[in-house]
Amino acid sequence: MTEAAAIAVVDNPAAQRFEASVEGHLAFAAYRIAGGSIFFTHTEVPEALGGRGIGSALIRAGLAAAREQGLSVVPLCPFFAAWFGKHPEARDLLHPSYKAAMGV
Repeated sequence: MTEAAAIAVVDNPAAQRFEASVEGHLAFAAYRIAGGSIFFTHTEVPEALGGRGIGSALIRAGLAAAREQGLSVVPLCPFFAAWFGKHPEARDLLHPSYKAAMGV
């Protein structure tokens, strides 16, 4: 099992973010839900945790939740947007206007 696969990510709806607590540090992907879409606005992974796939684990959890809830995804966060550039298999979740902007 890879380290990223072992990362426990939880949804904290009160704070509107997906969170992973690792070695005393908190990483998160902030979102807001409106009009049938989930807008990912900011992702933060402490420098001490960088390069371990924690940001990707946050994204995967957020996308799984979007799929379960039937929400389209608007990746306002540059990290989320870049992730979609590397993972075309998940682009079906993108909001139609964002797909058009990406030329997908």
